[in-house]
Amino acid sequence: MPLDRYDRHILDLLQRNGRLTNQELAESIGLSPSPCLRRVRALEEDGLIIGYRAMLNAKKLGLTLMALVHISMDRHTPERFVNFEAKITALPEVLECLLITGQDADYQLKVVVRDMDAYQELLLEKITRIEGVSGVHSSFVLRKVMDSTGLPV
Repeated sequence: MPLDRYDRHILDLLQRNGRLTNQELAESIGLSPSPCLRRVRALEEDGLIIGYRAMLNAKKLGLTLMALVHISMDRHTPERFVNFEAKITALPEVLECLLITGQDADYQLKVVVRDMDAYQELLLEKITRIEGVSGVHSSFVLRKVMDSTGLPV
């Protein structure tokens, strides 16, 4: 679907604030509410907008430790990867799981937990017990310099 300037503006504004009303959105982009709503629905139907969610404050929830975890697998078989991915996606502490290349690791995880004790439990009782995990390297986040979920449109 080719995007025009209105579509791009809609996407940009909704990434910044998914709670904008159709009226507010229409006023911001210079369209009347009906065509604006039609465009938003078309963007949703075409899969460009895949959802809306609330962003939560991890620290206020007591989740003060974030780590980037590199995982190495013992074998590079589809079955190993499917099993690992199924197990890792079931862990609520895992915010992101990326299959990577160019490193000594096969996966990079972004995890968030209460504290170091909770991290140790996650690592030793859950992650390293997944069949095929042969190595783990953890880096702890000292400070978020930038945090964005918005894509350049």
